[in-house]
Amino acid sequence: MKTPTANASRLPSPGRRRGLGGALGAAALATVWPLGAKAQAGGGVITRRIPSSGEALPVVGLGSWITFNVGNDPTARDACAEVVRAFFETGGRLIDSSPMYGSSQPTIGHALARLQHPATLFSAEKVWVDGAARGVAQMEASRAFWGVPRFDVMQVHNLLAWEAHLPRLFEMKARGQLRYVGISTSEGRRHAELERIMRTQRIDFVQLTYNLLDREAEQRLLPLARERGIAVLVNRPFRQGALLDQLSRHKLPGWAADIGCDGWAQVALKFAVSHPGVTCAIPATSQVAHLRQNMGAARGPLPDAALRARMARDVAAL
Repeated sequence: MKTPTANASRLPSPGRRRGLGGALGAAALATVWPLGAKAQAGGGVITRRIPSSGEALPVVGLGSWITFNVGNDPTARDACAEVVRAFFETGGRLIDSSPMYGSSQPTIGHALARLQHPATLFSAEKVWVDGAARGVAQMEASRAFWGVPRFDVMQVHNLLAWEAHLPRLFEMKARGQLRYVGISTSEGRRHAELERIMRTQRIDFVQLTYNLLDREAEQRLLPLARERGIAVLVNRPFRQGALLDQLSRHKLPGWAADIGCDGWAQVALKFAVSHPGVTCAIPATSQVAHLRQNMGAARGPLPDAALRARMARDVAAL
């Protein structure tokens, strides 16, 4: 797959340029909020538990597709490091990347080194190559880029050679070389095969596309994840910015204030993470202001089932 250029990766979407970027304070203690919960003064970051372990993760993480592919540009790398700094300051933990994402891995490693490797990091990587032996070499190269002793979760990216990789990943987990095993896909591709893997393999994580417009996962995959005890990472919550560009042409609905949203980005994220089958959404950004706005979706009340249905209807009608 062709990797976008570094300059293109740093261009914010028109919708995000209009968004509010008020700073958030340092994270309070993690709190699990039920659907429809009311905001409380000093409330902490909303978390969901990984079903296979009970470990809690904040419901908003950080992706790196396109936005961290900045090559060796020192100014751009330092700017990404500031995004990562703000991510941890606002209570974030999970950062996701892939060998497919150009220079994103060394960019993350640069940021983690500048921050002296925050102990709260939850590292999510992918293996994306044919053959188990080549996969081992690729994962070791990824680990070196990040500068971490091991990854928390390793995912088979876009189901590539999953039959070869999953047995090796399960072995690595048993030896303590990684903590969780997962698999990923995006843009609604190969859902039938993904469902088969979820039914037959004891994976801990699945990563898939889910947002206000792309809702196919609601039909089978998200219920299956709950049934099988699989954590769900949501990619493309903004449709790579296209969803926010579309929504930014419209006034924010009145119900957005009821769930503490100050912009469309928070609306989109709160819709995604309020589904009971979702563990964490991983929007990508290269802008500190946008990162802080995204992390605002991990605080305050989440929409209940009735409001979620209204959100989907209203956005579909725009």
